[in-house]
Amino acid sequence: MTTTPAPSRRVVQPEAGAIAAADLAGADIVKVAAALVSAAVIIAALYYGQDILIPLAFAFLIGFALNPPVLWLRRRGLPKVIAIVAVMTVVLVLLAGLFLVLGTQVRSLGEQLPSYQSTIHNKLNDLKAQFRAPGMLDGALNAIASLQKEVESVQGAGAQRVEIVPAPGTQMQVALVWLGRVLEPLATAGIVLVFVVLALLDRTDLRDRLLRILGGNLHRSTDAIEDAGRRISRYLLMQLVVNTTFAIPLALGLWLIGVPGALLWGVVAAVLRFVPYLGALISAVFPLALAFAVDPGWHMVLWTLALIAGLELISNNIVEPMLYGTSTGLSAISLIAAATFWTALWGPVGLILSTPLTVCLLVLGKTLPQLQFLDTLLGSVPVLSPTERIYQRLLAGDVDEAIEIAESEIETLAAVPFYDAVGVAVLRLASDDYGRQATAAHRLRVAEGMEALLEELREAHPATAAEGLAPKVVCIGGKWEIDAIAAQMLTHALDLEGIPAQVRRIAHVTTGSVARLDLDGVPIVCLNYFSSEPDSAARQFCRRLRQRWPELTIIVVLWNVPPERLAGEASKEIGADEIAASIQETIGRVQRLLPETASEPAVAAMPADDTERVAALHGTAFLDEALRDDLDAIAKRAADAFDVDVAMISAIDAEQEVVIGGSKELSGFGRDEAGRPILPRRAAICDHVVASGETLVVADTERDARFTDNPVAKAWGLRFYAGAPLRSSDGHVLGALCILDAEARNLDQRERELLEKLAADVVETISRARAGSSRQQSGEPETEASATVAQQVPD
Repeated sequence: MTTTPAPSRRVVQPEAGAIAAADLAGADIVKVAAALVSAAVIIAALYYGQDILIPLAFAFLIGFALNPPVLWLRRRGLPKVIAIVAVMTVVLVLLAGLFLVLGTQVRSLGEQLPSYQSTIHNKLNDLKAQFRAPGMLDGALNAIASLQKEVESVQGAGAQRVEIVPAPGTQMQVALVWLGRVLEPLATAGIVLVFVVLALLDRTDLRDRLLRILGGNLHRSTDAIEDAGRRISRYLLMQLVVNTTFAIPLALGLWLIGVPGALLWGVVAAVLRFVPYLGALISAVFPLALAFAVDPGWHMVLWTLALIAGLELISNNIVEPMLYGTSTGLSAISLIAAATFWTALWGPVGLILSTPLTVCLLVLGKTLPQLQFLDTLLGSVPVLSPTERIYQRLLAGDVDEAIEIAESEIETLAAVPFYDAVGVAVLRLASDDYGRQATAAHRLRVAEGMEALLEELREAHPATAAEGLAPKVVCIGGKWEIDAIAAQMLTHALDLEGIPAQVRRIAHVTTGSVARLDLDGVPIVCLNYFSSEPDSAARQFCRRLRQRWPELTIIVVLWNVPPERLAGEASKEIGADEIAASIQETIGRVQRLLPETASEPAVAAMPADDTERVAALHGTAFLDEALRDDLDAIAKRAADAFDVDVAMISAIDAEQEVVIGGSKELSGFGRDEAGRPILPRRAAICDHVVASGETLVVADTERDARFTDNPVAKAWGLRFYAGAPLRSSDGHVLGALCILDAEARNLDQRERELLEKLAADVVETISRARAGSSRQQSGEPETEASATVAQQVPD
């Protein structure tokens, strides 16, 4: 009775699983089919609707290029219509003048071409004479020619050739045909011009409609549209700069060489180079052909060829990489594929539009989750991080390539930051996959590969400062092989920081095994755990170490534990003296614990020009009480924008930090005679910003050994700090704008830039106040313009 249900359950469960798998497979097939049909419909619409879509695409592309000058004029007070008319008038006048100059050049060349016929004829005769001598392929060519004549004679004997000659049209018909050919490009240009004007006039309405089409999150859609506009505008601007820097030296060089129409060929090169890949080749043909026709010898051709080749090398290898950078965000292979695709759809026009159109597809891929594959296919950002790349190479057994990737990252980061940012992350991936999807072969490859990688890095980056010294720290892996590898990594990092360290292995945490560790005279031991539940094992290990060496300082490094598990009294609960979660934190805690390296971590280095800096601080309006309300407003804006508990603006004086603006009333401070909060400079985290002159972000003060014991952080329960320097016009850092929160967090690059922008607003407000004070002291009357500027203090 008890055994019969089990087989039935074993039979039913696989059937249910098979049905579910079949349903999922069927759903995936339907999705793929729907995606293919949608793609086919879109491509067909692009192909058959090109007569309408091409002018629209050109209009929006030109609109992106002309929008910045229109906005510039509008900021100067011109109405929108007048600004657009002014910009379009300037563009049309420039184009008309350019066509006039080019027409003059073309007419001059047309008058001179008959005089070049004899030179061309003589050169061609010389070339024929040189190639008239019998060659090694003449026999084969003669045989092919005779065979072709025989085939034609056989075909002619059996059939008569019939040729249909169309009747000549009337003069009116011929005139209409030519008129249509002339009017077609003019009509297209007119349509493009109308679309450009409409796009500039209805820019905001078009943007709103596009936001509605994108749908979803307005924040994400707004960022996407701004990103697309920024990328396309930058691409067009950089393309114009690159083409101009190529065309001007080309025209000047051709003029010096003596090639007729040098200005014409410079302009042609600047225009044709907007066509990717082919434009540069086509633009080079014209001056080379003319040099061939003008000069009876070959010197002019060779000089022209050398000029074009030299400019191409400089442009491709110096100017373009310097200016373009990552302006489009497209990978090289996606640019080539896009050029091929759009050329196949729309011909040469598609080649010109390929890059801007593909940028729009890339932004759609970044914005819409359904089109995320476009971001993967087209983007220039690597789809795998360095951590994932190294881990994948280890899984594949390709240790040599993993070492190459590691060395490449170390060239950028240095060895210790590499271990913290990449090395530990590789081990974390291996730890997460250990019991889920890793096979025995995968685990072995990762372990052996990491051993080989660390050995290579130790040889490539030796720690000479710690050689031959007795170990101050012993690193031990707690349980797994991954823990032992982490101990090796931490040992090398400590050695590189000048702290002698050794790694010891232990298979089982027994009394005898612990005794054999030989830790006599070693002041600090670091135990490493990658387990997400290390408490029991770490507590047992710490207890046995305490029994054998009571004076030993134990740091437990928990590599894979959530941050909330590391707070509070977690170290005491497992019997350790300290807990760390990263290599940099462990190094900082070791330095604090060793007598020879112990210091007060909260004290920043004094700037070399601190005396001049303090004098500059008192020479500004920074400490004026009249600015209190304005600076409080900026601090409140910063706190709201970053959604933090507190934002404050502080000035670092010779001996103290003065809070001159804050988002709310701050407690736990002393007060100066003006009632402003102050605290000793030695306790000010903002002093680190003054010392470095750079933005400082502390994601978690409890995990940063510099600020673990900071009195302000402890008094406020502070976990997160970010501060941007307040730099005066003469380069002195007067203080910092900082944001603080009780929860650990981080800032991305755009948020850092936003914080620095708000810091610049603070400096600008102080500068305006100083300028207004100077005018009042000198008795200079305040003009309407200066009054307007003075009122533009941020809310």
